[in-house]
Amino acid sequence: MAEQARWTRARMGTCGPPFDLLTARFQRHVYAPHAHEEFTIGVCVGGSEVIDYRGGHIRTGPGSIVVLAPGEMHTGGPATPTDGYAYRALYADPALLAGGTLGGVPHFREPLLDDTELAAAFRLAHTELSTCPDPLEAESRLPWLLTALARRHSTASAASDRIPDAAAIALRVRDRLADDLITPPTLASLAADLGLSRYQLLRAFRTTMGIPPYAWLAQYRVTRARGLLEAGLRPAEVAGLVGFADQAHLTRWFRRVLGVTPAAYRNSVQDSRW
Repeated sequence: MAEQARWTRARMGTCGPPFDLLTARFQRHVYAPHAHEEFTIGVCVGGSEVIDYRGGHIRTGPGSIVVLAPGEMHTGGPATPTDGYAYRALYADPALLAGGTLGGVPHFREPLLDDTELAAAFRLAHTELSTCPDPLEAESRLPWLLTALARRHSTASAASDRIPDAAAIALRVRDRLADDLITPPTLASLAADLGLSRYQLLRAFRTTMGIPPYAWLAQYRVTRARGLLEAGLRPAEVAGLVGFADQAHLTRWFRRVLGVTPAAYRNSVQDSRW
């Protein structure tokens, strides 16, 4: 196992605050004692790591979640001399975990958590955001997952999920996103305009539309892309015109929604003209 670590800097919404994602795989590396200003949420994906924390030892295994509180010293290193360890970690502002709970920043009595469903969701979100750190996708997915983490495993009580006029809120957010495909407004700014928390806005949207805001916007962008491809534009041109980061980003969503690549779709439409 080679020693490797890759940091990805992403943003919580266009022009929003940055946050970091770490993808690491180590055979022998041992961290010096250190602390972070943010919550550290890690998912073990291979091997086993021993972390010194709060006067004790945490031993991870594949699928386990580790939550380390801001400002708390910890170390980390391989649990065995042969297996090494691999994990995905994100560094989250404490406020992101408090959107759907009461009483301020959540407290986690236990740093090592066994939650297969949540671990899989964190790993998937981490992988996809590391590949393409789309700001709206980050702002749609991470506060939702972090609130689930706090509600399931911290001492905090859940805030009420009742959102008056949820359907009307969702439609207003949908229209705002559709009006600006290239630089959509942040969910934080939309929530502030509506007198809501970001989590409340996400809940209203997901309850009404059945999908998070980034997924709705991606599908709307695909619909707009179809028209441009039918007009003869190349996928590389279309991607930027409808707000995707690049052609690969367009292709990923085009295949998810329509089952074919943009190039294949364009060719089939062009062929049908003759």
